Amino acid sequence: MAPIEVKKICCIGAGYVGGPTCAVIPHIQVTIVDLNQQRIDAWNSDELPIYEPGLDEVVKKARGKNLFFSTDVDKGIEEADLIFVSVNTPTKKSGIGAGFAADLKFLQLATRRIAEVAKSSKIVVEKSTVPCRTADAMRTILEANSKPGCHFDILSNPEFLAEGTAIEDLFAPDRVLIGSLQTQQGLDACAALAGVYANWVPRERILTVGLWSSELSKLAANAMLAQRISSVNALSAICEATGANIDEVAYAVGKDTRMGSKFLKASVGFGGSCFQKDILNLVYLSESLHLPEVAKYWRAVVEMNEYQKSRFANKVVDTLFNTITGKKIAILGWAFKKDTGDTRESPAITLANHFLTEKARINIYDPQVSKDQIWLDLTDYGDIPAEPIKPHVTISQSVEEACHNAEAIVICTEWDEFKTLDWQKIYDNCPRPAFVFDGRLILDRKALTDIGFKVTSIGTGDRL
Repeated sequence: MAPIEVKKICCIGAGYVGGPTCAVIPHIQVTIVDLNQQRIDAWNSDELPIYEPGLDEVVKKARGKNLFFSTDVDKGIEEADLIFVSVNTPTKKSGIGAGFAADLKFLQLATRRIAEVAKSSKIVVEKSTVPCRTADAMRTILEANSKPGCHFDILSNPEFLAEGTAIEDLFAPDRVLIGSLQTQQGLDACAALAGVYANWVPRERILTVGLWSSELSKLAANAMLAQRISSVNALSAICEATGANIDEVAYAVGKDTRMGSKFLKASVGFGGSCFQKDILNLVYLSESLHLPEVAKYWRAVVEMNEYQKSRFANKVVDTLFNTITGKKIAILGWAFKKDTGDTRESPAITLANHFLTEKARINIYDPQVSKDQIWLDLTDYGDIPAEPIKPHVTISQSVEEACHNAEAIVICTEWDEFKTLDWQKIYDNCPRPAFVFDGRLILDRKALTDIGFKVTSIGTGDRL
């Protein structure tokens, strides 16, 4: 049988994964489709809908040549040999598994659309993060709704990119993982997708495994990375109580070649669209498989993350003489990490809500997050009324504006610009005593203390 040749690719979903992932594919025609006209218009404009270093250059170089963005979903499906399904799979908010299980509504709708529209055989690839054995449900939907003579091969190809370094990760990935059924047809489809990646990824970095192993590997990778963060954050609490320094402890631990130093940076907590969602998904999977001890283990990773955010927020209140009512607090950083505009599950949101509950006045600054997005986060996308909190919230256009007359400055995102601020100038415009709370361990504590600030850092006790 001749190898399957992929000439045209369609990606359903123009979000954080679909857009950057498909933008780096060379030579092959790629059409990214989405029903959201505003989002597609943004991808076709000079103001892309997401911020990612290097993404602008990559998109503008390929757009109109081999990269296209469209709302014509049906045409994209019809013309493609291979279809990436890269739709949102958020945590369910209601029904069975609410708060833990992934909501696969959009994935199932996309799968049904493929079956209804396709007039020829296709390779369908899971790009979205999904629970183990989701491909079974996709296959059932495809086979039940397909036209005579149409055959669908399903692959799992999870994305391991990190926001902030996504373009670097896509051009030079640690690995590309492709999962397939171990039938001849499944292996042929796997080889076809591997051939697409081989245009720029060395063959030895393209890993081919079973379908279910691939689906579970994505959840496992994110869960284990988050576990490291929660582990070092748990140690940071011990450091604060004993006078140890978490940076020094993490450095010593990271020098062990069995451990390594990555993801051992203590902070106010992890955020983003993947870590918490994927761990909760793993918890639900474990419970559904009657493995309560396994579920309890992974749930503890999320509980520690929530504890870290709550502990840091309470420390701000305690340090400000046990009340922040009416006090101005500057929140520097709203994105969940630097070099991205993504705010999903950002610790800054949790802290802001805590401070608002205490009736503080908060001033927020982030170099990449829009005012509209901040308000969406503060109101939980409309579920919380904005009017009661509007008098207590100001969104600033600069650090200096946010910090002017602030009784406390709270670092929530590790943006590089926060490391090189004119802290003397900021101090001169703050009431005394002036407090800084470093939730990302990026500031020179001694330099700020010498200026006159009272500095509290994650994982650093006051004992000598």
